[in-house]
Amino acid sequence: MQPQDLVRDHTIYACVMGSRAFGLATDTSDTDRRGVFLAPTSLFWRFEKPPAHVEGPGAEQFSWELERFCELALRGNPNILECLHSPLVEHLDDTGRELLSLRGAFLSRRAYDTFTGYALGQRRKLDADLRTTGAPRWKHAMHLLRLLMSARDLLRTGELRIDVGEQREPLLAVKRGEVPWARVEAWMVRLAAEAEQALRGSPLPPEPDHARVAGFLYRVRRASARQAEPDDQVVQGVVGAGRVGQD
Repeated sequence: MQPQDLVRDHTIYACVMGSRAFGLATDTSDTDRRGVFLAPTSLFWRFEKPPAHVEGPGAEQFSWELERFCELALRGNPNILECLHSPLVEHLDDTGRELLSLRGAFLSRRAYDTFTGYALGQRRKLDADLRTTGAPRWKHAMHLLRLLMSARDLLRTGELRIDVGEQREPLLAVKRGEVPWARVEAWMVRLAAEAEQALRGSPLPPEPDHARVAGFLYRVRRASARQAEPDDQVVQGVVGAGRVGQD
C-alpha cells in the first residue's frame, strides 16, 4: 500500500487549517488541508511499518497517522491541537468523531510552554529579519500575535478557539505592514504577560489525560486487527502450512 493510498482510503478526519480556519483569509490565501488516517493494524505486523505522516496527495495537504497525531497532541503541539479544533471540517467518520470527542483530553497547562515556546522561536526569526533587512516579515508577525492570543484565551477559559473573531482587522493591518513595529512588539509583550498571568488561575489540568487517549487508540487498533484483509489471510495460511510441515 502506497502512502497516499492510506490517506485516500483510511482518513478518519480531514479539515482546513491556516488563514481560512483562523478567520484571516483574503482573496489570495491558500487552502491548507490537514488530516488524520488510521493505518490498518495488519500493516504494523510487517518489517516495513506504515508512515507516521504523508504529504499530499493534493497541494498544501498533510496528514498524520493516528498514533503519531495523538502523541503530538498529548505533548501540546500547537499545530496539532489547532487542527483538532478547526471550524472547517471536510471529512469525519465514526473513529474521527470519537477522536474529536477527546479534544479535552489533550488539553493541559502544558500548552503554556508549547505555545509560548513556539512563539519565542518565531520572535527570534522576526528579530533576525530586523537585523538583516530592517523589517520583519509582517505575515509572520501577524500569526505570532494570533498564536499568543490563542494561548492566552485557552489558559483563561480551558477551551481552544482558533477563529480570531473581532481581531481580524487589527491582525490584517499588521500583515499589511500598516502598524509600526514598536506597537506590534508592545502588543506581543502584553499578550505574553497575559498568557503567563492566565496560567496561574487556569482551569486546565496540569497534564493531559494519557489513559483516556491510550484506551481510545487501543480500541481502534484492535477493531482494525479484527478486520483482516484478504492478503493477510493468505499470509496467515502460508505460515500455518509451513508450521504443519515442520511438526
